[in-house]
Amino acid sequence: MIEIEYPQKKPVIRQNNNSEEIFCMIRKKWLLLTPEEWVRQNFLLYLTEVLKYPSALIAVEKQFALSDVKKRFDIVVYNNLMNPIIIVECKEMNTPISKSTLQQVLQYYTVIQSRFILVTNGNNTVGFERIENNLQEIVKIDPFIH
Repeated sequence: MIEIEYPQKKPVIRQNNNSEEIFCMIRKKWLLLTPEEWVRQNFLLYLTEVLKYPSALIAVEKQFALSDVKKRFDIVVYNNLMNPIIIVECKEMNTPISKSTLQQVLQYYTVIQSRFILVTNGNNTVGFERIENNLQEIVKIDPFIH
């Protein structure tokens, strides 16, 4: 398990008609506040505020093809050469990180060959690093190196 120290800064939320919306700092737009979106936006703040990953190197909810099926990843962090280094799958807080959750992100990993794979529900985060052709569990996420 990776211990996440979230920043003091919190996502911006507003009331819009009868619903609550949360501002996505990466996509620069207001989105419906869902439990999963709350986790995603807080994790984005952790990546940018605590680990200092530039927002220009982060993609959110982008579509890709897995065989003939269209999928969307939650978060991908790139290095300065725009190669994916971290893929993050976000789940809502009451969804446990299970074998099926890990299987989902491992499917994405077959297409997006990142160095690190993370799964978070906001409270718990697990991660793996690709070393040669094996995945090894990690206990921390390295900060951005310029």
